[in-house]
Amino acid sequence: MERLARCRVIVFGVGGVGSWCVEALARSGIGHITMVDSDCVATSNINRQLPALTTTVGRPKADVMLERLTQINPDIEAVAIKKFYSAETAGEFDLDNYDYVIDAIDTLDCKARLIQHALSCRCVLFSSMGAALKMHITDISTANFDKVQGCPLARALRQKFRREGSMPKRKFKCVYSPELLKNRQAETASAEGGPAAEAKSHSRSNGTLVHAVATFGLMLAGLVVEAEYSKA
Repeated sequence: MERLARCRVIVFGVGGVGSWCVEALARSGIGHITMVDSDCVATSNINRQLPALTTTVGRPKADVMLERLTQINPDIEAVAIKKFYSAETAGEFDLDNYDYVIDAIDTLDCKARLIQHALSCRCVLFSSMGAALKMHITDISTANFDKVQGCPLARALRQKFRREGSMPKRKFKCVYSPELLKNRQAETASAEGGPAAEAKSHSRSNGTLVHAVATFGLMLAGLVVEAEYSKA
């Protein structure tokens, strides 16, 4: 517990996956948690995101989580950074100040940038792969990035890294699920409106369920706790 209290963790994204990860980290005794998220709570978040309540709609997610963490542990060092991680803002984050980096970003380019950034520092990186369109939590598992199979997001990341000649040299663990459910929005749009409607449908967020994203988040937090336990 003393070792966990000395841990410094930064979590990028406190939405569906990241918010549950942050909650579990705080309840596990992590002493310092920095949360990075520029979004505000929306009504559409209420089905799956921890900070999303009818009373918090419109408020920054990072601020809501900050209040929650201090209620869980008044002694915690919790920081809310209301920024969007990107190539333009990456230089503002000194990841060498942290023991662990949690990647819960769902934007491909920014996710790839964070992975490369974290792997160039002394910290340990744990990354969430795609949690959308997942139903069966028994399929959710962990693996090194190069061993993740059946996840479209992991495949897209590997393709991007190969195309840019920047395939990660260091191994890092991911939480992922090989389960693939049909994108029914796309099917409906294709049937009713042809290619244009299908393209518009793909621009929407895929359906996501709380038990799936929460499991992803809890498993990410578990990887941090397990890593510290293994040092004993």
